[in-house]
Amino acid sequence: MRLLSGLLKKFIRNGRLVLTDADGGVHPFGGDGPGPQVRLSLHDRALHTKLAFNPELYAAEAYMDGTLTFAEGSSVYDLLNLFSENRKGLGSAGSQQMLRRAWRVARRWQQANPVGVAAKNARHHYDLSTDLYRLFLDEGLNYSCAFFERPQTDTLEEAQLAKLARITAKLGLRPGHTVAEIGSGWGSLAIHIARTSGAHVVAINVSPEQIKIARERAAAAGVADRVEFREMDYRNLTGRFDRVVSVGMMEHVGIGHFDAYFGKIRDLLGEGGYGLIHCIGRMSPPGTTSPFIRKYIFPGGYVPALSEVFAATERQGLWVADMEVLRLHYHHTIRHWRQRFTANRAAAAAIYDERFCRMWEFYLAAVEFGFLTGSNMVFQVAVSPAIDAVPIVRDFMVEDIRRSRGATISVT
Repeated sequence: MRLLSGLLKKFIRNGRLVLTDADGGVHPFGGDGPGPQVRLSLHDRALHTKLAFNPELYAAEAYMDGTLTFAEGSSVYDLLNLFSENRKGLGSAGSQQMLRRAWRVARRWQQANPVGVAAKNARHHYDLSTDLYRLFLDEGLNYSCAFFERPQTDTLEEAQLAKLARITAKLGLRPGHTVAEIGSGWGSLAIHIARTSGAHVVAINVSPEQIKIARERAAAAGVADRVEFREMDYRNLTGRFDRVVSVGMMEHVGIGHFDAYFGKIRDLLGEGGYGLIHCIGRMSPPGTTSPFIRKYIFPGGYVPALSEVFAATERQGLWVADMEVLRLHYHHTIRHWRQRFTANRAAAAAIYDERFCRMWEFYLAAVEFGFLTGSNMVFQVAVSPAIDAVPIVRDFMVEDIRRSRGATISVT
């Protein structure tokens, strides 16, 4: 316990952790400032060392395996809240600085996403049972950041519709326009665009499960003649389009492929066209993907710093014609997801198992706090090779937002 105790003493200042080790010893940490109160027990002596060297990965795995348990009403949510309140202290520890340097050295290898590997990585997460996602997403199966105008009162369904309306308005679409969507999910945005603007959409995805559902939903919504879903990697899409839109996809590209991603968007745009990218970002300098997220949730994934995004657009000769940062919107989105997952936990366990549920609990709580007290946010950028493709005054989207909000989406 000596190494772990040394780390926790330096790390935990706000709040309090009472840890019972695998030999029955009780160790209190923190208490210097207000914060969460957590009591946990370790049931494997190997954790005394493993947690000292890589707490972000091994705490998650121990919770998943049942070798880390909680007492007196504490939960994994409380533990991750405690971590979020003290995250700077963890990052300043010498052992953690060394670990992060090693991650940075390896990050291009960790994020390598050639065509076949990219599909495999995406299917790891998105080809899970759609019944699982229905337990915690909105009725439209939107698995990306919503837009909350009134965070305390908006329902998840209202906020997701607001997001779809906002993106559609930013695209400035008119009947007859053609749109390429890179990363279509279960089809909500493509369906919304077709229904509210009259545009024709070619939407691509590497997940057969999502494409199957998306096609069914487009048919039920009466827009199957205006939306085409194709199973393919974005690098294989050809043609020219008035608009290109990509929501929640760039996070899966990987640092070594940003130029290919923006280069493809540029090449898909017809004369006078522009693209809109909606992506999770970080307000901090370039970093790495957490080991838990990388191993269990989004293999090959990476949340870019804005400096990395703009460097890629510069290299590809693209104007960044509009930029918006959505702070805290994803925190509120994931808060809804976590609460819904908790309420439907028994149904999730029936689909998968207890270990999966613990993994999902850790994932949702970790990312919720990442958007509340960490460096994560969401950005939307409009890009074009032409200086005048996007209107020079942002007011153009206001009326389109109102018009788009008047439409609803079939959720069949």
